[in-house]
Amino acid sequence: MDSVALGLPLLVALILVALVFDFLNGLHDAANSIATIVSTRVLKPHYAVIWAAFFNFAAFLVFGLHVAKTIGTGIVATDIVDPKVVFGALMGAIVWNVVTWRLGIPSSSSHALVGGLLGAGVTKAGFGAVVWSGVIKTGAGIVLAPVLGMVVALLLMFAVSWIFVRTTPYGVDRIFRSLQFVSASLYSLGHGGNDAQKTIGIIAALLYSQGMLGGEFSVPFWVVILCYGAMGLGTLMGGWRIVRTMGSRITRLTPVQGFCAETGGAIMLFTATNFGVPVSTTHTITGSIIGVGAAKRASSVRWSVANGIVMAWIVTIPAAAGVGALFYLLAGLFG
Repeated sequence: MDSVALGLPLLVALILVALVFDFLNGLHDAANSIATIVSTRVLKPHYAVIWAAFFNFAAFLVFGLHVAKTIGTGIVATDIVDPKVVFGALMGAIVWNVVTWRLGIPSSSSHALVGGLLGAGVTKAGFGAVVWSGVIKTGAGIVLAPVLGMVVALLLMFAVSWIFVRTTPYGVDRIFRSLQFVSASLYSLGHGGNDAQKTIGIIAALLYSQGMLGGEFSVPFWVVILCYGAMGLGTLMGGWRIVRTMGSRITRLTPVQGFCAETGGAIMLFTATNFGVPVSTTHTITGSIIGVGAAKRASSVRWSVANGIVMAWIVTIPAAAGVGALFYLLAGLFG
């Protein structure tokens, strides 16, 4: 494949591969948006995925494209990005997503894409191609997203407990069953806003490498609509294996806990997206769920499950990087 003269059929094929990744991202991360509202039985699963999918798509009306710019220009140098690098990055992320989805492990689609991009980019041009400022920003998100999500959700639980100390358990449950519709909507907006932009950034980088953006990195509106639509469709299809892990195996949730976890997660996602940090929605909601569980008592959190999830986080970037490098080399055999 030539980095300047890729034929239209191959360009369209690569964009379709990117949209497949986006669809799988929505499928894989659907649990992040709906696990709490399903586990608290506020919404039945099939209604919850429709709710989440709508707000995933509607996020394009709310957020700028800061995360897309980070992915498109801030992980590897734009001048080394070509169709083979994009193909390796996407396949690294897709393969890792499918493996972890089949195993029911809530790993990060975001960091799988970053890993795939790093693996393919370094295989082509060495470590000099890495934009370390963007990688460090993303790496910081790996640590800060779950930790701050946990802290914010924990503080929200304490605040809610103090505010409603004189309200009966039935009254609290009734109030927060309604409020969970708001918190789930906000979290789904944040999820769509941060995650769909990663694929937007990849497609924009591909178009830039082909000289189709007028010599300056930018994002066509049709790319935005396609990517948000693909993610919303993936969310609509659901990810039930991971819903079970996120919604019940970490800790059992009540409506008030679900509200605090979703609100804490949404605050983190809105903040990260505003600053262009491609955080993991999986990390964020996991940390928030642990936080609300620990607010009740530390023993209510199944730490063995949480530890298994953390191990998946640690291996995601290197595993996806290895697969991305392999597919970059395979692409080289054909051109």
